[in-house]
Amino acid sequence: MTSGLIKTLITAVALLTAATASAQNGINLMEIEEEQNLAPDTLEIDTTLVVNDLFIPKINFSTPVYNHYRLTDSTLYITSENRRDPRFYEWIDRRKHLNATINNLQSSYFYNNPASTFYIESLLPEPPKEYHASIDPSTAKIVIEEDFINVSDVKDAPKPVDIKPTHWLKRFSASLQFSQAYNSPNWYQGGNNNLNAIGNIFYEVKLNPAYHPNLLFENTFQYKIAVNNAPDDSIHAYSISEDLLQLNSKLGIKATKRWYYSLTAMFKTQMLNNYKTNSRDLSAAFMSPGELNIGLGMSYSYQNPKKTVNFDLSLAPLSYNLKTCLKDDKLNVTAFGIKEGHKTVSQYGSNMEAKLLWKMAYNITYSSRLYVFSDYSYIQGDWENTFSFDINRYLSTQLYIHLRYDTQTQAIDDTKWHKLQLREVLSFGLSYKFSTI
Repeated sequence: MTSGLIKTLITAVALLTAATASAQNGINLMEIEEEQNLAPDTLEIDTTLVVNDLFIPKINFSTPVYNHYRLTDSTLYITSENRRDPRFYEWIDRRKHLNATINNLQSSYFYNNPASTFYIESLLPEPPKEYHASIDPSTAKIVIEEDFINVSDVKDAPKPVDIKPTHWLKRFSASLQFSQAYNSPNWYQGGNNNLNAIGNIFYEVKLNPAYHPNLLFENTFQYKIAVNNAPDDSIHAYSISEDLLQLNSKLGIKATKRWYYSLTAMFKTQMLNNYKTNSRDLSAAFMSPGELNIGLGMSYSYQNPKKTVNFDLSLAPLSYNLKTCLKDDKLNVTAFGIKEGHKTVSQYGSNMEAKLLWKMAYNITYSSRLYVFSDYSYIQGDWENTFSFDINRYLSTQLYIHLRYDTQTQAIDDTKWHKLQLREVLSFGLSYKFSTI
């Protein structure tokens, strides 16, 4: 800092404190004018006024946090040879003395009370290394080794924190969404009142790759149910548009960087009875249909460095698929690809499953699952897409789109929908999530 800038700053301080300083020290501006024989139009503020301790604290309440280290420096701020007037530099000396006193008190507290002092480890210097020399008799050479300090031998040393490894990573989410519409009886366009409720529970447990980098073991449990009132149904007060219990498991051994030799298994079934509109005929029931798939192949797993994208791919060229319909006396088993008079059918072929979890923003998440199975005579595929918009920790909006393709699906008259099926739900409601990562 140049001397001109210093003089300007000191002049500003002097102007602000001139009245107080002159009153306390008995210094009058007119007396200064007379002593220096200055005319009024050439009067300058005498910067030798004593500023006092206006900005110097009398008591130090600093928290004992060891955030730096220093070496004592005996260099003075300003040497006595450069002093124009000792009265001006008295406040600098007092300030320097106060700083030295505070630093000495703080350092004394650090050294005498190590157990009650907090440390910012990132700001501390690396401790100096110590070595000792010894002679190796077998080689007749001098061996220099570093000395390591045993923390347990240090007096008042903090006890090490026992951090247990987390071998299993868990993820849980649950939501209860609603969609509702009401039309008055005289609504000019007509329409029916409806109330829909969608429940979803998801739980995942997988082996932590940080402790088991050569193994892949994942297990997921999911249950979805969608219930809506049925104003057009004279027999049933409600209908079930979706009812799915699904279990997935994957076991793998690492082959390359992100590929694993894997064994996959999937089981899914309906849980509740569902009936056709205005009829007591079943359309689905527990294990009707039910499906079990076991595949042998390879799996791929990727996560980006920011942990906002997770992608998993499983390819099983050898796959076994079992379909069941236990209510064969009340359901049309041929609609599930089972021959008349049978309750099960076994199929051999190949399957593929791809899963994507993308955190698009801090409150927007996109998840997708594509599953395809073929026994080389027919193809069955499911593509599920979910967009979650989190309003806060407990409220969210979800857009769910499910595309299904099945070459065994029977055509419906007077519609354009045959082998391709679609389900779309936009809902709002409660949600809750937790995870160990």
